[in-house]
Amino acid sequence: MVPPLALDIDGTLTTPEHTIAPRAFSLLAGWEAPVVLATGKAFPYPVALCQFAGIPERVIAENGGVALADGQLEYAGDPERVDAAIEAFEERGGDLGWDGVDTINRWRETEVAVRRTADEALLRGVAAEFDLQFVDSGYAYHLKSADASKGAALTGVAETLGYEPSDFVAVGDSENDASTFEVVGESYAVANADETASAAADHVLDRGYVDGTLDALRAVRERAVDDA
Repeated sequence: MVPPLALDIDGTLTTPEHTIAPRAFSLLAGWEAPVVLATGKAFPYPVALCQFAGIPERVIAENGGVALADGQLEYAGDPERVDAAIEAFEERGGDLGWDGVDTINRWRETEVAVRRTADEALLRGVAAEFDLQFVDSGYAYHLKSADASKGAALTGVAETLGYEPSDFVAVGDSENDASTFEVVGESYAVANADETASAAADHVLDRGYVDGTLDALRAVRERAVDDA
């Protein structure tokens, strides 16, 4: 029996061009245990990916701020404090950096994502002032409550699904995946992972992006077959 999975999306199920690889859909749909998509994106994005992949909606979004599993929806963090911090950031000359309609934050409920071209020092200072956590996912800067994380959310999702967090295998690429790696039984960082994720993972893969993820899951499946 294959183990349940906790998979990041960006940099993990995507290509170097930041698009979802078509071969990822068959991977997700064909896995015989629960698959949880754990991302820094806003909640609708992983839900939509589950729908298009034809798998149950089991997701962790906004770096642990929102979690859904088998119809049970949970929130973590203090969005009002985040909003107050972002207001202070903008009053001091900061800019979220998203041109036109801000689809990055439009449906975000518990945190705010800021373009990585923004004033990092100012944003870090505001985060410290409001007792919030600054996270660099490699794709955006995130301001969120310190008690919200992918790992904490996975602990709750695992309970809902009838598993222990240690039953899961996780694959990721960013510092926001390190908390997931800390609670699962086995973790893989793809070759394009940042230093924090690579240091926290049990294994660092030779290939990056979706190709590395496929390599990891082939190894997991082969081991499960050998152990059967």
